[in-house]
Amino acid sequence: MQIVFKMTDTLNNRDKGILYLIPTTLGDNPIHEVIPTHVRDIMNVTSHYIVENIRSARRYISKMKIEKRIDDLTFYTLNKHTKPEELRTYLNVIDKGENIGIISEAGVPGVADPGADVVAIAHTMNITVAPLVGPSSILMSVMASGMNGQNFAFVGYIPVKKGDRIKRLRQLEQLSVSHNQTQLFIETPYRNQHLLTDILENCAGNTKLCIASNITQNSEFIKTKTVKEWKKDIPNIHKIPTIFLIKKD
Repeated sequence: MQIVFKMTDTLNNRDKGILYLIPTTLGDNPIHEVIPTHVRDIMNVTSHYIVENIRSARRYISKMKIEKRIDDLTFYTLNKHTKPEELRTYLNVIDKGENIGIISEAGVPGVADPGADVVAIAHTMNITVAPLVGPSSILMSVMASGMNGQNFAFVGYIPVKKGDRIKRLRQLEQLSVSHNQTQLFIETPYRNQHLLTDILENCAGNTKLCIASNITQNSEFIKTKTVKEWKKDIPNIHKIPTIFLIKKD
């Protein structure tokens, strides 16, 4: 007779808890479309959460329809004001066999996200860190861009000041040539259109540009064209979550 053990059975028998990196949706799309059921299984054995925003985290957990009552869960806030010594105290319950989940505002924790600070501290405390499968706009944009997926770099936010931004764009364009490397970057959504204008005005006409907006949403828009081609048909991406990718051959 074959005996099958559930993951939750194994987790409940551990002496120490685990730090789970819990993915969320990238927008308001239904949970079942982008979040594996295994994530719910983990959340059913997790009572402590480190989150960027308690209100939105509670809303997400409610949508996940876990077995635990939300009012029985413990939340710790993680933001730019949270000190390293506070993060260490958040993780203390792991020694008591309690799991902790990190939930970011969108996508996966630890990538372009303050959750990485918690993970770094967890490693110094010899805590098991377990990333869970979920939507990553960065990886999904690379997948759909048609650009080099074996060598790429996510460089985060582009400088706000126009002069610095143009200088950085030209630098990234040259890096894409010298390293044969796809360059990914983002901007605050309400500045997307200004960034797009600067790309089209300052990058070479044959540079490929992928605009990946509202990934996983019904209004998802992912298109790769040359800068020259984009100038003929400029999309409106104002206030729309977008990742930009460039690659010059």
